[in-house]
Amino acid sequence: MMKKACASVMALGVSVQLSACSPVGMAMGAGATLGVAAAQEGGVRQAATDAKIRLAIHDLWFSHNVDMYRYLDMTVKEGRVLVTGTVPNPDMRVDAIRLAWQAADVAQVINEINVDKNAGVKAYLKDTWITSRLKTVLTLDKHVQSINYTVDTVNGTVYLMGVAQDAGERNRVVDHARNMSHVENVVSYVRLRSETPDNLRTASAY
Repeated sequence: MMKKACASVMALGVSVQLSACSPVGMAMGAGATLGVAAAQEGGVRQAATDAKIRLAIHDLWFSHNVDMYRYLDMTVKEGRVLVTGTVPNPDMRVDAIRLAWQAADVAQVINEINVDKNAGVKAYLKDTWITSRLKTVLTLDKHVQSINYTVDTVNGTVYLMGVAQDAGERNRVVDHARNMSHVENVVSYVRLRSETPDNLRTASAY
């Protein structure tokens, strides 16, 4: 019973250490996870579905090619899967998207994978810095509900996904990304709260 509870917490995207699977640790971890999920658009049920999709795709990638699992990143929101990263050849990009579609409950797969056999550590570190810095800026902006956004950066291009309360909030998030040092391009998959996810098929580039 205890193992099942730990698994449920991890399925919602929480990295739980073994020591945390104690009654106290589980209660704190589960409470924090449910609190975050409840605050997001879609609530706990949607967060659980998205986490299930993420785990399924990671398993498919890992089973197919360990390098694919290492090279690629993924964001899942409302069944929409954004795949980013850089792979050494086009075949791996095709396989990654094909496998992503095989996971249950996937509504859309957005392919933003780059192909570059010469991708290096320096670029990766710069992308990581951009992502981390932008997340901090969004968190500190009292006019942005940062919990509803995810940020991915690949080769200086920032990919935004999430739900904005209104056009003004979405513009603030995009502007923060555009004004970040070392950012070369911003691609937004952010939808307005009043919009229907099923109607979104294209991104906005800035």
